[in-house]
Amino acid sequence: MKESLINFLEPLGLTWWVEIITENPRCTYYFGPFLSSKEAELSKSGYLEDLQQEGAEAVDITIKRCKPPAILTIYDESLDLNGSKPPAPVFSGQM
Repeated sequence: MKESLINFLEPLGLTWWVEIITENPRCTYYFGPFLSSKEAELSKSGYLEDLQQEGAEAVDITIKRCKPPAILTIYDESLDLNGSKPPAPVFSGQM
């Protein structure tokens, strides 16, 4: 039931996502989709912890309602000052 509801709401931009922007490496990660902002809020600490264990330094965390991003991990090598390699994808495990 939950999956069917998410599949209906997601293309309309009515699902919630956790957006985490990191400094090192310079990436934007999207985790979701969630049916409510509360559900996304409760999940964000786990995603942040996973990224920190991989050595990422989070600078901004946002809960937002939007259409699903085309790419769930965006690496901006033009802004990466230390020349590190792009990170391996981190999957949300939602569905």
